[in-house]
Amino acid sequence: MGVLTALAILAGLIVVHEAGHFLAATWQGIRVSGFSVGFGPALLQRSRRGVVYALRAIPLGGYVAFPDDEESSPFPADDPDLLRNRPLHQRALVIAAGVIANLLLAWAVLLAQGLVLGIPAGYSTAPGVMVAGVQPGEAAANAGLRSGDRIVRLGDRQLAGGQQAVADLVNQIRTSPNHSLAIAAERQGQSIELMLTPADQGGVGKIGAQLQPHGDEVFRRPRGPLEPLRQANHDLIALTRRTVAGFATLITHFSETAGQVSGPVKIVEMGASLARQGGASLFLYTALISINLAVLNALPLPMLDGGQFALLLLEGLRGRPLPERFQMAFMQSGFVFLVGLSLVLIVKDTSQLPAIQQWLGR
Repeated sequence: MGVLTALAILAGLIVVHEAGHFLAATWQGIRVSGFSVGFGPALLQRSRRGVVYALRAIPLGGYVAFPDDEESSPFPADDPDLLRNRPLHQRALVIAAGVIANLLLAWAVLLAQGLVLGIPAGYSTAPGVMVAGVQPGEAAANAGLRSGDRIVRLGDRQLAGGQQAVADLVNQIRTSPNHSLAIAAERQGQSIELMLTPADQGGVGKIGAQLQPHGDEVFRRPRGPLEPLRQANHDLIALTRRTVAGFATLITHFSETAGQVSGPVKIVEMGASLARQGGASLFLYTALISINLAVLNALPLPMLDGGQFALLLLEGLRGRPLPERFQMAFMQSGFVFLVGLSLVLIVKDTSQLPAIQQWLGR
């Protein structure tokens, strides 16, 4: 059930993104010929009012199709309702609408969390720090840490609880690159002793693990009807900043961070784990993945919204459209790159699933 929930959330986020493009176009009277979730051959297909709605075989995204791109289009090339014949600002709105839709959805999910569960008020005071996720091949995994372990001692010092315990442990890790740290952890009722050696990344220690306070997150009732709105605004800005910073680090330190990139399999695995926990974890997962889709699509890469926006910007600077041959080459190269990257990440993430590693005898 957890996997199905995660898949449903991911599919829903894709639908929302494409619906942003679709609604921005139809609201302006721009002709649309197709709305697809996925790529490749259609599994389910229905035509309504000249628009073909389809669920396709390769679940790596989706797209909205326009008659402009069809050789057999029944509309004349000078039709004012074709996307390419609309002013720059109208086309820009259509391109940007997918990113805007994902950010609005993330905000709505965070607002729903405040209305349904309440305002986050920290964690229950239980000692230790939980390991919520471990990157294969990184320092934490090499030391023997696993997702679900609870770190209870660092050296001779017992760890307290809450966010402060996480901050203390993270600070010790960051200031100890290439220095071994003796830790004690609990795993399924068993106590284990490990030596953790943070890797040196630009003078800062990194272990490749997600740490969080031990215990359940605590929520309180809102102090007035406007507090959920303020909290949603604050969380959206904070999560977006962290996501942008993460992509910036990936780009500027690609050789060091490439191994931490995850694809759809890892995203679904993480979502399935959080879906089994339910509650706040599922709200946060949905908002965070929606923000990640928005930021990813805003990158100026071929086939992404940011790449199309960059072409539109160049057209505005030149005062006329770019050569069609250049646009086609730009988009085709992006398609090959994104499909190739997706396949590599799918194979990598699948090979790291616990069931697959057990089958391989690792």
